[in-house]
Amino acid sequence: MPRCVPLRRRLLGVAAAGLPSLLPMVFSSPAGAQERVQRSFPADALRGALLVTDPPDVQLNAKTARLAPGARIRGANNLLVLSASLAGQKLLVHYTRDGEGLLKDVWILRADEAARFWPASAEEAARYHFDPAAQTWTR
Repeated sequence: MPRCVPLRRRLLGVAAAGLPSLLPMVFSSPAGAQERVQRSFPADALRGALLVTDPPDVQLNAKTARLAPGARIRGANNLLVLSASLAGQKLLVHYTRDGEGLLKDVWILRADEAARFWPASAEEAARYHFDPAAQTWTR
């Protein structure tokens, strides 16, 4: 088969040949498949309230902060979100900082993630033990 034939047309040809159809697996995804992804947060992540003011400027826990160049913000569905699309929204997040103190990774929390305990400061994190497999903090 020529290489220039689009994948969809080749798969339609396979389905027409009497082989089991691959189309539902390739071209559809179950509703809400991305919504319940079990996310793993690093042990150095902290919880905070983020307000995007004028990207890359933000407020973190009511204090001025800045997003690092190349900062990644992941939405509740774990997909990347542009900071400008969050302007004016106050969000509960987990975040990490780079070596210069800029926000490097930010995860917007879902309700089930927000319900679990997570430290808001390095001092608070030092008083607990983190289990990375279970994503829980215990004394």
